[in-house]
Amino acid sequence: MTLDPVLLTWLLDADPALRWQVERDLADAPERVWRATRNRIATEGFGARLLALQDADGQWAGGAFFPGDFDFTGPEAADDAGQPWTATTWSLNTLRDWGLDAAVLAGTADLLAANSRWEYKDLPYWGGEVDCCINAYTLANGVWLGADVSALGQWFLDHRMDDGGWNCEWEAGSTRSSFHSTLNTLRGLLEYDAATGGSDALRAARRSGEDYLLRRRLLRTLSTGEPVGPWATRFAYPFRWLYSALNAADYFRAAALHDGTPPDSRLAEPMAVIRAARRPDGTWLQERRHPGRVYFEVDVPPGEPSKWLTLYATRVLAWWDTAAPG
Repeated sequence: MTLDPVLLTWLLDADPALRWQVERDLADAPERVWRATRNRIATEGFGARLLALQDADGQWAGGAFFPGDFDFTGPEAADDAGQPWTATTWSLNTLRDWGLDAAVLAGTADLLAANSRWEYKDLPYWGGEVDCCINAYTLANGVWLGADVSALGQWFLDHRMDDGGWNCEWEAGSTRSSFHSTLNTLRGLLEYDAATGGSDALRAARRSGEDYLLRRRLLRTLSTGEPVGPWATRFAYPFRWLYSALNAADYFRAAALHDGTPPDSRLAEPMAVIRAARRPDGTWLQERRHPGRVYFEVDVPPGEPSKWLTLYATRVLAWWDTAAPG
C-alpha cells in the first residue's frame, strides 16, 4: 500500500517492536529488512527492557496473573484502580504480541511449570484455571513457548456458551457470552491453530465465536440493535483484555489471512467507525489509558497521536479496502 511519506516516516521512527510491523505491513519492506528489525526486539528498546525484568524463576513480578505483592484487599484492588499489568501472563502476552522470537525465552516454559501457580486455587501454570481470557492467554503463550497446553483446547470446547461465544463469568452462573471474553478466546484459538494445525472441532468453535461477534456487527446487542457499550468505540493501546472494534477488527484480519478467506461483509459498520476516527493527518488518537500498575509506558498519553493505534487501524483498513466484498 502507499502511505503519505510524512506519515510513514513518523511511524518508522519507533521502537523495533512497532517498527518491524510498519516495515512489513505498511512499507512493503523486503523480508530481510523487517526480520532484521524484529530481531532487535530482544536487545533494544521495550522488548529488552521487559526481558530484563524477568525473575530467575521464569516469572515476572513474582506472580502468574497478579504480582506476588498484590494486596487483594487493598486500594489497588478497588474497581477503579485497574489491575496490575506486570505479572507473568501480561508480560508474556506483550512480548508475544510484539513479535519476540520464542527462542529468546528458551527454558521459560519449564521454569514456569516448576515455579508458577495461578492465584486461583494454586493451580499449575500451564494447566490454566477457570477464566476464559486467562486460559486463552495460556493457550497462546504455551504454544509459542513450546509447553503442552493441548488439554486447554478441550476446555474451550467444554465451556462454549449456547450462543456460540464464551464468558469469563460462567462459573458465577452467566449463560450469555461476553464480547471481551469471546474476542480473547478467539485470539487464543487462532494462535493455537496457527502453531499446531488445531482440529476440526476447535476450528468449528472458532467459527461459532466469530459468528457471535459478526451477528452483532462487532458493536451492537443482538436483541435490540443498540450499541453494546461506549468501550467498543474507544481505542487504546495496549489493548489488554478489553474489547474494542479496532481490537476485534485486527483479529478478523489476522484470522482471514490465516484461513485464506475474504473479509466478512458484516464488518462494514465497525470499519466505518475505525475510518471515522482517523484524523486529517492520517493518525489515530490515544483515547484512554487502562489504569493499573505497569513497568513503563509504551505509548502516548490520551489525546495524543498514537503510532500503535495508527499502525493497527491503517493496516486493518488497507486489508478491508483491498479485499472486502464489493
